[in-house]
This record gives sequence, structure tokens and C-alpha cells, in this order.
Amino acid sequence: MPSVLPLGDPAPADGILPAQAAVGADSRPFGLYAHIPFCAVRCGYCDFNTYTARELGGGASQDEYAATAVAEVRLAARVLADSGLPARPMSTVFFGGGTPTLLPARDLTTILRAAVEAWGLQEGAEVTTEANPDSVTRDSLQELADGGFTRVSFGMQSAVPHVLRVLDRTHRPERVPQAVAWAREAGLAVSVDLIYGTPGESMDDWETSVRTALSYEPDHISAYALIVEEGTKLAAQIRRGQVPAIDDDDHAAKYTLADGLFAAAGLHWYEVSNWARTPQDACRHNLAYWQGADWWGIGPGAHSHAGGVRWWNVKHPTAYAGRLQHGQSPAAGRETLDAPTREMERIMLQTRLAEGIRISSLGPAGRREVPLLIAQELIQPAAAFRDLLVLTLKGRLLADAVVRRLLPD
Repeated sequence: MPSVLPLGDPAPADGILPAQAAVGADSRPFGLYAHIPFCAVRCGYCDFNTYTARELGGGASQDEYAATAVAEVRLAARVLADSGLPARPMSTVFFGGGTPTLLPARDLTTILRAAVEAWGLQEGAEVTTEANPDSVTRDSLQELADGGFTRVSFGMQSAVPHVLRVLDRTHRPERVPQAVAWAREAGLAVSVDLIYGTPGESMDDWETSVRTALSYEPDHISAYALIVEEGTKLAAQIRRGQVPAIDDDDHAAKYTLADGLFAAAGLHWYEVSNWARTPQDACRHNLAYWQGADWWGIGPGAHSHAGGVRWWNVKHPTAYAGRLQHGQSPAAGRETLDAPTREMERIMLQTRLAEGIRISSLGPAGRREVPLLIAQELIQPAAAFRDLLVLTLKGRLLADAVVRRLLPD
């Protein structure tokens, strides 16, 4: 969740949504995203809306955050009902950050319990929290599992100490298998996140990280190319020549290596940056984003969506808490997407999925590109005969370019 909020229309103090949000809502899944904006240390590459204790000073309290988040849950339930959206049980819940597990497990389960009281939870729902390996214990993971969490996503990033230092990650590599073992003991499904292309990371370093992650036998792996965002510490280091710049060819080679190793270990891609052991192990919360579901995002800077209406909260935890204390919506702005914009986003997101996008659902310009994309080995010919556009490995490396060719003129 980038820290810079988009431009949009002002959101009303009562949070009531435009009528478009309710159209067809009973046919769309509903999920919850809970943003926990606290970190022990700000990583040099991170552009998310997160804060350390020093940055927050005395203006916001981690101790009071759960109560503030619960206040937004209750406001959200009222706003959705008053906006005409039907009551729907949550199919997925995701706690992200920041580092959610910097809060005590009881705080996270308190927020989850309030959400379940407000909307209910579908049977078999996925409930995930992100976690740094050094922010959990055996007892805290068991408490999360007992409180309704089903899945944990560990920010491993790398198994190589010098790479972790460049990323400003604080955990020791040997902490990861211990945390994974504790999660397994608690009955939680396990995902690990990796980052490739860190300045100074060799191909051998990356292979070590991939093989190490696979040795933990996770249910799911996310592997993201490092993107250097303006305003971050890493961007300044590159600008000053303290660390080398990012290399696109290096990214492509590392992605290819990882994909081969993941496949050999029995994990299969279902989205360009995500691999799962079985279809049931895919992150259903993220799939809901990519497939246009509705979700409410609680927390400072969190984004929400319902029926083509998108809104976002004020960024700073103090401003966020202040709005809720006065009974006001914390929404800072919103936008109502028109049909062409929604179609563009549908193509952008669904093209990245292994299940593909219906060729017949594309506009004339996109359909005309299909024979060329097959000839250039960017999409799978056999899938195209079934009316599906599915990226090849080469196509995944060039996914953004493929998407641009499929968009309407």
C-alpha cells in the first residue's frame, strides 16, 4: 500500500457511498483488509504507509490502535448498510502493514472478532496476517490460530545476510525456519515472501534464498522484483552511487531461475509474482483484489472498493484516530470508476493470472493482437484455442507490455 494517496473527490464525513457501489453487490465476494502501520525499523526500500515509534512520537499509540481499528469496523458496518449494500459474510481477511505482529496477538484477534461480529465469516474463510520472523513467538502464533487466523505470511525476503543488510531487514536468517515450525505447530498455513534484484545480490545469492525458502516446504511463495521508489533511502543510495542501480536483465534471469526451481519443487504460478502448492493454497484475498471483489480497508491510508467505487483513508495514524473519535469517516477521498476505466483494470489484472482472460471478452484491438502474441511466444497457443489468453514464461517477463497491447485504442 504506497504511502502517497491518489487524487480524487472529497469523501463525505458520514462515509456514505454512491449508489453505484450497491449495484450487483449481492453477487460479489466481500473481504476485509486491516492495515497495521507500525514497524520496528523502516526498511530502506519501503514506500508503504508505515511508521516507527520515533516517527510517530507521542501523537499516536500502538497500545490504543486495536480500539481505534474496531471503531472503524463498526463505522464500516453502518456505512455499508446505510449505502444499501447487502450484509455479506467475509470470505477473506488480511492483516498487512507495516508489521501486524508488532501488536500483541490479542489486539489482532480483537480486531478480527469485531469484524466477525459485524459481518460474519464464511465457513472455510481465509484469515491471514503478515509477520516478520523476529516479531512472533510460539505462543503468539498459537494465540492467533486459536483466535481465528488460518494463515501467516512471513517476510523472509532473503536468506543471505549481506542482502538483508542492504534491505535493512532486522531478522536473522536462522529465525525463519523456527518461525515456520511454530506456525506449523499452531496449524497455520505458511507463505514466505522473497525479493529479488537487491543491489549487490549475485545469482548465487538469489539461488541460495530460493532453495532455502523451498527447504521450509511452504504452501505458498511470493517473489517480487525490487522496485526502487522515489523518496526512499534506497533511491537516495543509488542516486549517490553508494549501491548499484537495478538491472532489468538481472531481474529477468532471477525470475526465470526461481520459476524453474519453484516448479521442480511442486509449486505452480497462479499470478505473475505468486506460486502455490495447490490451487487451494493460493492467496484467496489477493485473488479477490485481482478479480474485482468488494473489500473494506481499515487503518490509516487503507484503500477500499465496492462496485467500482474506490476510497482511501487519511494517512497519518493521529489524523485517522481523530476522525473516528469524532464519529467521522476516516476517508480522505474517493473515485467512481467509469466503464472504460473498469474495463482497463479488468484486463490489467486478469492477464496476470494463470487462469487467463477470455479472448472473446477483449475489444477488437486486443483480439487483433492475439495471433502476433502467439507468434512472439508471449501467450500459450493451446490456451488460445480454448478462448483463453494465458501468458508463457516469456510473456510473464513482459506482462506489462502484453497488457498495453490488449487495452482498447
